[in-house]
Amino acid sequence: MNEITIATHNGNFHADDVFSIAALTKIFPTFKLIRTRDLELIGKADIVIDVGGEYDADAGRFDHHQRGGAGARENGIPYSSFGLIWQKYGLEICGGNQDIANSVDAGLVSTIDAIDCGHVEGVPTGISLSQTISMFNPTWQEDKHVDICFDEAVVFASHVLTRFIASSSGGISAKTIVAEAIENAEDPRVIVLEKYIPWKRTVHALSQEALYMIYPSQSGQWRIQTVPVEPGSFEDRKPLPAAWAGLADKELQDVTGIADAMFCHNGLFIAGSESFESTMKMAAMALAE
Repeated sequence: MNEITIATHNGNFHADDVFSIAALTKIFPTFKLIRTRDLELIGKADIVIDVGGEYDADAGRFDHHQRGGAGARENGIPYSSFGLIWQKYGLEICGGNQDIANSVDAGLVSTIDAIDCGHVEGVPTGISLSQTISMFNPTWQEDKHVDICFDEAVVFASHVLTRFIASSSGGISAKTIVAEAIENAEDPRVIVLEKYIPWKRTVHALSQEALYMIYPSQSGQWRIQTVPVEPGSFEDRKPLPAAWAGLADKELQDVTGIADAMFCHNGLFIAGSESFESTMKMAAMALAE
């Protein structure tokens, strides 16, 4: 099989063309990359990204700058070249898992698309990946060639995409485990996990009763953590007892009567002890408050 040729525009780059190339590195082990605006070279390329004025996925054309653009999602966010590439190859990149591909599109791809297309409604404020990628471009004070900077940005974007896929996969896989823990809980207010996994969104989707999560820490001790009123909130459904706030070791042991109690955060959202049994005692005491 001959090595394919991928073309994108030269000059300053943006997150959509950088992430598009990063995504394609996960599909094609090797390819020849041409950064150009020469229409003759563009016309001969197997895949064209963010240049050429044409969107035809079957023909390998993925531009969105033509009149009328290249379509939009149901939520109104238009597609940039990255979104068009993801529509074509995202499922394959995610190992055939549509839930993961959708999650990556919702959390990463669509934001980059929105910023590139000037669709600011609903886009988080603060520094973005799009801005981060733009900073890979050489400044006026540097004489580094822009193509070298582009390659460096692609390597960075490839790592980000890999980790985003892994994170999405982990979150989706965790849903089943957390759902089983909720269903099997002896007390629906206290959910026990055999290992720490992302739980907040699943708990909020499936349980109105859950107040505390019990799970082992990476160092082997156990933790009790409060369930916030909603994901991202600093308000808890039921905080830990106020008398525990900021205490650790002997001070906390004296207050709780639990010999291996270790700490309680001053914010009353997490505490811990050496053993599972002691942490469950902490949960029982917190429920009784």
